Amino acid sequence: MSLSNTVKSIQDIMRKDVGVDGDAQRISQLVWLLFLKIFDAQEEEMEATRDNYRSPLPEKFRWRNWAADAEGITGDALQKFVNDDLFPGLKELKGTTPRHQLIRTAFEDAYNYMKSGTLLRQVINKLNEGINFNSSQDRHLFGDIYEQLLRDLQNAGNAGEYYTPRAVTQFMTEMTNPRLGQIIFDPACGTGGFLTCTLDHIRKHEVKSPADDKRLQECIRGVEKKPMPHLLCVTNMLLHGVEVPVNIRHDNTLAKPYASYTSSDRVDIILTNPPFGGQEEDGTENNFPATYRTKETADLFLVLIVHLLRDTGHGAIVLPDGTLFGEGIKTRIKQELLEKCNLHTIVRLPNGVFAPYTGIKTNLLFFTKGEPTKEIWYYEHQYPAGVKTYNKTKPIRIEEFDVEKKWWGKPGQEKKRKENEFAWRVSIADIAARGYNLDVKNPHTVDAAHRDPAELLAEFQTAQAAVAEVREKLRKELETALTR
Repeated sequence: MSLSNTVKSIQDIMRKDVGVDGDAQRISQLVWLLFLKIFDAQEEEMEATRDNYRSPLPEKFRWRNWAADAEGITGDALQKFVNDDLFPGLKELKGTTPRHQLIRTAFEDAYNYMKSGTLLRQVINKLNEGINFNSSQDRHLFGDIYEQLLRDLQNAGNAGEYYTPRAVTQFMTEMTNPRLGQIIFDPACGTGGFLTCTLDHIRKHEVKSPADDKRLQECIRGVEKKPMPHLLCVTNMLLHGVEVPVNIRHDNTLAKPYASYTSSDRVDIILTNPPFGGQEEDGTENNFPATYRTKETADLFLVLIVHLLRDTGHGAIVLPDGTLFGEGIKTRIKQELLEKCNLHTIVRLPNGVFAPYTGIKTNLLFFTKGEPTKEIWYYEHQYPAGVKTYNKTKPIRIEEFDVEKKWWGKPGQEKKRKENEFAWRVSIADIAARGYNLDVKNPHTVDAAHRDPAELLAEFQTAQAAVAEVREKLRKELETALTR
């Protein structure tokens, strides 16, 4: 059975269980099981390659000892073990090493939704039969399947906010071009899309030895507020070869007072898609300077990102149209961004990129800290030929960004960019005159609302005449057919 069929059959088994309700719970249930299986495979490798390796887990909690035997405990006995022994034991695991901490953090808010121990045994057996995480091929293939699981979150109610389309994360990572040795941070990391893209990008271009890879792993940092995406992210890190992903913290980045972030908290690269459209808990805004206080999550993250970047550091962030044209506090936040950073590029995405989670139009902002903005380049991303919107079966693809990459130019060659029907630039003087409204429409596109009324009326009359002509033709053909 293929890996994708294995995962599908597991989800089909879960659908029979009365305790599992919807895609989000099915994925959450599957992920804590995957975490323990992947962790066990990782331990097997460590035991084979390292002298005196000691597991942080008590023997009875290791996957190999309670889950690996297809004829092992099942039914009520399995359900009792998982609920009364395994979960409490992992949540309260004794030990002070990073791996002890990793397990406690991963399971502090995890939950066994399944009510049938018999069905749970069937799921476990399918995992053992179909996926071998000690096989590099299986591990690589499962990475793609895991990405599909995360994509399914877009249809799981509000859980969609934790997933950014792979094409978007990959494009933003490639254009930001993180390097080995730089600290890369996602303050709202969700399921870890930007962090895994960063790992793939740097490994492809710069990692030449195990020492390089160890250094890379130590430079990857993320924070996620919600428990389910945090566990999804930690498991994603394990799948991508991060041995101890303790730098993926379960916390709220915005809960720490702005003033308490010091130079030691500064980072080189921030890649993120902060939740937009939502609001923070009462009082969170008081962690920020009075001039920037708002409850809107995306705005607070933008303020903090500017603060956390080192001089010459690079940021890339997904923001909704509302931030671009918003006034009041939003204006002061945008002015701060433009004065402290060079906001050199805004890529405007069309509708549907984040559907069905949200239909809000979004933008990709790219900036460098340490110098003020002099001009902003805009690029209007186009749907591919024959596509009117994106959806689950036709998501945005990385190949679509080839035209932006070609136009973008190599790092340091941005001055060679040319305006075209999809690209234009606006000076900071014009932006300031607009009250820091960054919602600048493509000047090469004629807005129908601003065209000459006589011209629009003529087009309408021509279209009406064409419709009348077709209707008359059909009428005559019908009359001819009826008189035969």
